Amino acid sequence: MNVERWASGTCSPPFPVYDDVVGRLLAAHGAADAGRDAVVAHVLGTCAGYAYADIETLAMFMARLGLERSACVRIAQTVDAMYIYSTAYLVQSSCGRAAILCYRGTEMANLGNWLEDADIGSDEIALGGDVLVVHSAFHRNVCATRLAVIDELNLALRGRSLLDPRKSVEHPLEALYVTGHSLGGAMAVIFSLALAGAAEHREIAGRLRAIYTFGQPLATGEPLPEVARELGRRLYRHVNARDLVPSLPPAAWGHFVHFGAEYRHADGEWRRAESPVSQLVRVREIPRAMLAFLATKKRRDSSRYTMAEHGPHRYIAALRPKGRVDEFGDPG
Repeated sequence: MNVERWASGTCSPPFPVYDDVVGRLLAAHGAADAGRDAVVAHVLGTCAGYAYADIETLAMFMARLGLERSACVRIAQTVDAMYIYSTAYLVQSSCGRAAILCYRGTEMANLGNWLEDADIGSDEIALGGDVLVVHSAFHRNVCATRLAVIDELNLALRGRSLLDPRKSVEHPLEALYVTGHSLGGAMAVIFSLALAGAAEHREIAGRLRAIYTFGQPLATGEPLPEVARELGRRLYRHVNARDLVPSLPPAAWGHFVHFGAEYRHADGEWRRAESPVSQLVRVREIPRAMLAFLATKKRRDSSRYTMAEHGPHRYIAALRPKGRVDEFGDPG
């Protein structure tokens, strides 16, 4: 197990992008049916995108968004032979009141990580008195770092600094957000389910405000127990209209379903979908989406799916509210 700690700094104009991110995180999702928050979506989507980078880079971009002087923790575990490539980041606000747990998705240059995604199977997890079927490879990756993540969250709950646990912050944890892109989104959902279903973690679960995922594949089976349906009121899945990954794995490889609120991006706007993305039936759509990524713009735009729409930078660009600079300081 590898654990790193880093402190984000402060920024000069045109940063931070938002003046009071902590206040927004504390105010949003006070109720289970509060609805999607566009600023929270942008902050969490940016965090999910830069979770593919090193801890120093993630801390820098979180400071630019508005989480200046925050504590960042990276927890990672790799076991090649078991297709375990689990990386989680925790970002704790300088005051301690808000925290973001972000899971890294599939690493583009890591063949073993791709094999993990294709390692389709199902595990059963206990949720109180019920049982839920989940994608086994995704679940295995959550389990690899879960206890270390819980240890860090317990520190935050007790008002300890995640940068230096020997020191205190101003306030104990009040608001927890969980997020991730692609595989990271699936891991965010499975972790949150396990948290909500465990009596011993009830205090941490009570701080969970919402789960925001981006380009998340299917991760759960049916039937959905009450714990999952209740958690679904705090789950906001974001899907680019022609992103293939949210419809994977294909139905021929096992039956999985989405739950929670789904927001699709098309024609420059995010709209809540009436029904979730359905599981892919035609496996041949996968190589077509891969080829569309390499095609000319005209052909790519005419394709039903293209892997180009799955990139985290595509989600970050779509999430940025009009009139705000991006994470590089460029105006919208």
